[in-house]
Amino acid sequence: MKNRQHSPGARRITLFACAAVLAAAVLLGIHIFRENRPGLLSYREKIGLLRESALSEATRGVLGADPAGEKAGNAVFISICDTAQRASVFTGVGADVDTAWDAADGRVQDFLKKNDYDPQWVKADVVCSSEKMTEAQLLEAVRGTYNEFFRYGIAFDPMYETALLEAELNGAKVFNYEDSVSALDYQYLNLYLSKAGRPELTSRPAKYTVFRCLGWFCDETDQIYPLCNEGLEYGRRSVELIDDAYAKQLLLDAGSFLVDQVNPNGSFLYGIYPRFDNEIENYNILRHASTIWSLICLWRVTGDDSLQAVADSAIDYMRNYIRYEDADTAYLYEEKADEIKLGGNGVAVIAMTEYMDAFGSSKYKDVCRALGNGILRMFDAESGEFYHVLNGDFSRKEEYRTVYYDGEATFALCRLYALTGEEIWLDAAKAAVDHFIEADYTQYRDHWIAYSMNEITRYVDDPNYYDFALRNAQENLDEIYNRETTYHTYLELLMSTFELYDRMTENGIRTDYMENTFSVEDLLRTIYARADRMLNGFFFPEYAMYMRNPSRILNTFMVRHDGYRVRIDDVQHNIGGFYKYYVNYDKLVKYGMLQNIRK
Repeated sequence: MKNRQHSPGARRITLFACAAVLAAAVLLGIHIFRENRPGLLSYREKIGLLRESALSEATRGVLGADPAGEKAGNAVFISICDTAQRASVFTGVGADVDTAWDAADGRVQDFLKKNDYDPQWVKADVVCSSEKMTEAQLLEAVRGTYNEFFRYGIAFDPMYETALLEAELNGAKVFNYEDSVSALDYQYLNLYLSKAGRPELTSRPAKYTVFRCLGWFCDETDQIYPLCNEGLEYGRRSVELIDDAYAKQLLLDAGSFLVDQVNPNGSFLYGIYPRFDNEIENYNILRHASTIWSLICLWRVTGDDSLQAVADSAIDYMRNYIRYEDADTAYLYEEKADEIKLGGNGVAVIAMTEYMDAFGSSKYKDVCRALGNGILRMFDAESGEFYHVLNGDFSRKEEYRTVYYDGEATFALCRLYALTGEEIWLDAAKAAVDHFIEADYTQYRDHWIAYSMNEITRYVDDPNYYDFALRNAQENLDEIYNRETTYHTYLELLMSTFELYDRMTENGIRTDYMENTFSVEDLLRTIYARADRMLNGFFFPEYAMYMRNPSRILNTFMVRHDGYRVRIDDVQHNIGGFYKYYVNYDKLVKYGMLQNIRK
């Protein structure tokens, strides 16, 4: 396995290295734990707890002399948020960190005296190192990272009179990731400063001070969290172990978010760009269908009977977009594009068969058969290939669009076989899988292929199928392990492969590839790495507080590199991966113990 890499920004510029010392400080007991009780503390009490944690001897040992630069010396940022609006941030500087802290705290207290404001979340950031950069150097550094992943704050003057945390800059869209001239968008910058009641900038400095911080966060229950201070996880709480209980809480939080997005007519609020609280209007019925699966997963975890009515409503809305070509053949119709997608039929079948399996119902059996016949109309049984897109009048439009459709359709065929026991569905699925093997679909690293292989091997005992399913993960493990962004479908791929491997082991199934090439040790290590990486795409409050409407997107999943996008299918894929992680956790631990794998 390759070593886990740091972000492109960390490779392009090396500003400082204080993570090891902070980690040691956490181990020494910086983290103050409180029972899950309602928050009762005032700002002054919260900031006292933060100060106790932040200004420890371990922290002071990290800082050294003048971490914020020769003129400022030390700098401290205190962010406060009432959960309803973007955080207000206050800066203090001083010859020592205590003086800088007092200066920032004083500014907060002045603000609170003049405003009716109740800080539920309080965050402290202590500058630990800094470096001067010209405009050209800053541009090169910003352009060398993923969108929204330049994780350094910027001071526009040596005394930090105008200085913004990384979270402020990215949260206000100040960094220009694609611009070839300037790293910073001064229009967005001045808009942010103006709304914060701070002076706008009329000129650019000759040099910027680029800095990083050690951070601590106090939540609404008065619990203190040390924050990660390097890599792509910068600025979020450190999580030592994602066990079944932690995965379950992620599921409950994200699932509850999805339930809240269901409108009275059964549609979802499709998505949000949370930096400016803009709703995404481009509705997609295929993604609607796949999201229903998450509601079923949430029911399987909670047993909450009220979720059945929510799922019914979402399915009823979806069924409004099912068109029949004849009495026995149907398709999921995408109205805005006047087209029919193979994948739409696939995920609609998956959603409804999941529903029927969970609730012991057969009420969608006929419509699933009709959608299955639609899939067969778009399938060449001789070649094993699917046709991808039809026009709304059922004529052919586009032979190929995305590899996802092939896996979605094959998975659906397998589910139809499980539902009906009719060989026509399984025969078609086998022909499709034979094509996957011949065309080497492992190259696509596709989670839907993994889902379909996990499903078909429940009914077809073919060594070639097992080997292909294992290769679909094994030959991609290095790429998956080292992928720096969250890429949420990877955990689904890995966990579907793990379920198949476990079933092979339990049933005494062995193949040459399994025995001589496949590495469960590498699979487990990659699963734990991906689960941890996906936390970088979770809206913890320390991330959400820098968005326009924090409470709206709190504790759900987002795609950071696309403007922190929160869309129903993004949430669905994260839930899908963590659901399988949760239900298989005991087995993961068992295999990990056998392989001496540490999470």
